[in-house]
Amino acid sequence: MKIPNKLNSLSLVKLAINVLIALFAFIFFWNAWFQTDAGYTYVYQNNITGQLTVYTEPGVHFRLPGFSKVSTYKQVMTLSLGNDGSSSNLTRVLPPVTVRFADTYTGKIPATFRYKLSPNADKVIQMHREFRSFENLLDALIIKNSQNVIVITSTQYTGEEFFQGGLNRFKSQLEDQLRNGVYQTERKQVEIEQIDLAPVGIDQDESNKLQRTKQLVWKTVPIPDENGQVKRQSNPLDSYGIQVTQVTVGDPIPEDQLNRLLIDKKLLVAERIKTIQEQETAKAQAKTEQLKKEIERTRAVQDAQREKELAVITQAKEVEVAKQIALKELVEKNKQKDIAVIDKQKELEIAEANRAIQEANSEAAKFEAIAIREKGNAEADIMNAKYAALGANSEIYLAEVQRDIAQVLYNNLRHFNVEMPYNYVSTGEQGKGGMSSNLDIISAFGALGIMEQNRKVFQTDPTPAPIISNPTQ
Repeated sequence: MKIPNKLNSLSLVKLAINVLIALFAFIFFWNAWFQTDAGYTYVYQNNITGQLTVYTEPGVHFRLPGFSKVSTYKQVMTLSLGNDGSSSNLTRVLPPVTVRFADTYTGKIPATFRYKLSPNADKVIQMHREFRSFENLLDALIIKNSQNVIVITSTQYTGEEFFQGGLNRFKSQLEDQLRNGVYQTERKQVEIEQIDLAPVGIDQDESNKLQRTKQLVWKTVPIPDENGQVKRQSNPLDSYGIQVTQVTVGDPIPEDQLNRLLIDKKLLVAERIKTIQEQETAKAQAKTEQLKKEIERTRAVQDAQREKELAVITQAKEVEVAKQIALKELVEKNKQKDIAVIDKQKELEIAEANRAIQEANSEAAKFEAIAIREKGNAEADIMNAKYAALGANSEIYLAEVQRDIAQVLYNNLRHFNVEMPYNYVSTGEQGKGGMSSNLDIISAFGALGIMEQNRKVFQTDPTPAPIISNPTQ
């Protein structure tokens, strides 16, 4: 009884070993393949050979389970620094960047950056060797470089300059430095030209106009080279072929002190404009009163001059009307004369045309008569020649005529049959022994029916049936 127990134990061990082998084979086979999707770059690392392979297109690829690693990188990255947007469409969302301007004011600048990885496999392998994962790439390079360029670019502006129309130029410089490298700069005092309102004064005619003022400030300015181009630092993105495809700057937020300064300046400008408008209104009212008096005096002079001119115009108008009436009468007479001449000329032309038409008709009639006569002579000659030929061959002509008559008769009478009646009934003449009543006629038709039946019985007899006739006829 012990031997079967040993056999059962061995069977269970073998079964467990087979299950483990099958499970291991299934796990090995399941992990021996990996899929690549569109929009991602995959770096496959073979830990045995140390080889790195880059895949950028969708597909299914072999891997060595347990001795390989697949790192995934997004081909397009969108980094949001304080800009609103759907987090599902963004790679990383961070707060806006706090910057310090050249005049020591601070502010927060929201921005969105869009980067694209290089399709070059060597660049991707170099990037993977240095950063080893997509998260390290974002944290150590993409985010830090974006924040650094925003901070460096903001030092090239004063707070007032930035928030009073410098945002578009800031965006252009930010995008340029991200793509081509940061400017080499130096800090020095520069002269800034500003446009302000002139001081307010009652006797100042140009108090409502803008004046250009200059101010010295310390700023960070780019250093030009010997060719006048801006010197640049090396771009850290160029080593890995990463491209900047889009830069969007949101609505910047100034610090409280700078915001109050901008608001106070705005209110001051508004007060200046209001004061200038009041001065201009007072000047305009004084000038208006003076102009009213000038207008009244000018209007009186113009009325007198207008009455004088109207009288002269009336006289000239009457003379001109008389001239026009006389001229119109003369034109009417000349018109009637010209019409009469035209009518006579037209009648003469019509008469001449009729004469020419009659002459043409006469000539045409002559030629038509000649043509008719010539045609008749020709037809007579043809008939004479025809009858002469028929006279010389009269026997042949008569034979042909008889042949034609025979053909016509044959074609019309070949299907014509003449059958004699089997019976004949005559009513005779009234009052001379004929059938004088309907009874006689009915009796005659009854006799005909009996005779017809007898004829069908004796169908073999070809003799025609007798004819019943009025004995008086």
